[in-house]
Amino acid sequence: MLAARANTLIKSRSTWAASRVRYASTASEKDKFKVVVVGSGSGGLTVANQIYNRFKSAGKALKEGDVAVIDPAEFHYYQPGWTLVGAGLKEKASTRRPLASLIPSHLALIAENVTSFSPTTSSVTTTSGRTISYDTLVVATGLQINWGNIAGLPKALADPSSGVSSIYSYDTCDKVWHDIEALRSGRAIFTQPAGVVKCAGAPQKIMWMAWDRYQQTKRGDNITIDFYTGMPTMFSVKKYSDELDKLRVRRGVGGHFQHNLVAVDSANRKATFKRADGTTVNEDYTLLHVTPQMGPLDVIKNSPIADEVGWVSIDKETLQHTKYPNIWALGDCSSAPTSKTAAAITAQAPVLTENLFSVVDTGKLSGARYDGYTSCPLLTGYGQLMLAEFKYGLEPKETFAILGDQKSPKRLYYHFKKDLFPWSYWNFMVKGTWFGTWGIRPRFPAASD
Repeated sequence: MLAARANTLIKSRSTWAASRVRYASTASEKDKFKVVVVGSGSGGLTVANQIYNRFKSAGKALKEGDVAVIDPAEFHYYQPGWTLVGAGLKEKASTRRPLASLIPSHLALIAENVTSFSPTTSSVTTTSGRTISYDTLVVATGLQINWGNIAGLPKALADPSSGVSSIYSYDTCDKVWHDIEALRSGRAIFTQPAGVVKCAGAPQKIMWMAWDRYQQTKRGDNITIDFYTGMPTMFSVKKYSDELDKLRVRRGVGGHFQHNLVAVDSANRKATFKRADGTTVNEDYTLLHVTPQMGPLDVIKNSPIADEVGWVSIDKETLQHTKYPNIWALGDCSSAPTSKTAAAITAQAPVLTENLFSVVDTGKLSGARYDGYTSCPLLTGYGQLMLAEFKYGLEPKETFAILGDQKSPKRLYYHFKKDLFPWSYWNFMVKGTWFGTWGIRPRFPAASD
């Protein structure tokens, strides 16, 4: 059923993209733009609107169509909502909207993928072979989820009776809730790979929600829960990690560190993990929640704008490219050494926008600097959430410390995650009018703040 749905979705996207490409090509002969934004995810939509608004506020308004967004996607997704879907708190349809409905008339949408970057000629090439030139380029393509890096995983996800699921895709996030609810006894394993993933706290958020669900429904005594992570600790920031490990011990959740999932045998319900010493171990499971491996997109990795790993190489404070001054990047595709979250984008977008505007207007950078702020709203159960906020150096940078130490889960933070953040996202963030902890008016801290 999942495989059929995936095939239908792919076909519908292809048909829609083809029609949009024809529209973009016939409705505008324009192949040169003041600003080109590659990607229409959280970072792309947010920054495209903020750039347009910033020029307008300075009395130097860009004309309609001067800012182009390149992306063939049919839908725009609120990906943080997939954890809520997996926990039975939201319907997955509420986490997406047609992309076209979110593109205001002052932005041009080119419904194609970028296949190559040519920074020396200030242009990109699209799937149709079209060359799009720019004065300024913003890269916000996101990252790549490498489902196939774990042997047997795609097959297991497509099998409705496999007990294997993941909150990391629209097509599988509702299967997570189905599997959690279906489990009456046995062993539930939740995994996290070593390395970069979107919202590094999400793999255990869904675990804590499952644990709490089992307690509430009196199944807890019949279900064993284990956390297998490729990381050496529960979380990258020691303050929150220590508290989460105490929670793990208190709740009787097994902790298996530096264990990377490498294969799934769904027919026999076995998961194979590779340990730090290179040896492997097979574990039986009844339910398996998988966080897949992730990395930079191939189109970025194989381009001249990438660093040695494959991320867009930028200055971590100004968000300007390290080699090409008319290129910028934000979000998951960038080399900024911070967690890849929507919260990070709320802090990055206004800094990027201010610096981009200043360079175009005066030829010089502004004083705006990104300090690495990011946030991970760590669900620890129904009605409770630990609000982890931190910056470069893995130093806590807490917004609500006045309410008490944020390492302690609170119901207020839970409603931030469940209710406030989704509402703010759809009504303000993707429209370029939400600046995270700064609210509706951005301010720009120096990097030392």
